[in-house]
Amino acid sequence: MVAKEILICTAVFIWSIVLSAQKFSIFPIGQKAQNIHHTGDVWLNELNTPDSVFNINLTFVTMNAGARLNWHKHPGGQILMVTDGEGYYQERGKAKQKMLKGDVIKCMPDVEHWHAATPGRDVAYLAFTPMHRGRTVWLETLTDAEYFDDDGLVRNQNSDPEQDVLEISLKKWSWMSERKTDSLEMLFDDKAVFVHMGATFNKSQELEVIRSGQIQYKNTEFQESSVHITEQTAVVLHKLRLTAVVGGNEAVNPFSVTEVYVRKDSDWSLVSLSFTRLLNP
Repeated sequence: MVAKEILICTAVFIWSIVLSAQKFSIFPIGQKAQNIHHTGDVWLNELNTPDSVFNINLTFVTMNAGARLNWHKHPGGQILMVTDGEGYYQERGKAKQKMLKGDVIKCMPDVEHWHAATPGRDVAYLAFTPMHRGRTVWLETLTDAEYFDDDGLVRNQNSDPEQDVLEISLKKWSWMSERKTDSLEMLFDDKAVFVHMGATFNKSQELEVIRSGQIQYKNTEFQESSVHITEQTAVVLHKLRLTAVVGGNEAVNPFSVTEVYVRKDSDWSLVSLSFTRLLNP
């Protein structure tokens, strides 16, 4: 056991030196993994296959924004070294934490956990998995509620405020699709204005439209997103394709969407949301 532990530590040390001077793209992205133990798009490049001498699985993992693994555990533990982007890591019963480029995460043996990309950014990392006690044990699928829940989220001190606003925006779209009007009511400012291709609603009208299903947001495909912050105001711009049911009829349309948020204390509130239909998809 001592020799194996020394081997693992040595490997981590060597790779940390290499990665400190290189970008994660020095490794090929690998093969797209089948969606068996994860949600979203994940690529795997197995850099070392375990053998009788080096009984360690070393894999370079790339996850698209929003991709997340199911709950799982490693009998021999695992070390994650984040090489680019931004992700989440959470152990069962503990707060979710952000993981950023340069972070090293130690997953202790047999501790149930999950890791993922954030909703707005890809993440890439090296995963060192000792195999002397067996392979990864996969558990239940991570739910949307668990993935998007920010209660008790431990934010890295290098967290990007623009990324935080983008996550709030993406979460809002999920809430609109799921008709979570209680969550939306807390996010929407009391004086918020909503513009749907010329029709203007106030907060209570917008919530009723969503609650009653007059407009049902079925699916949102984001094509471009950006965030611009000036002091206490953030403007989020989305180019997207929206599948919605309006008056019982389903339609798919391209939109340019502008969202305006204002920071009050440490929280962001949405004060304006406007849709402009694009002529070209």
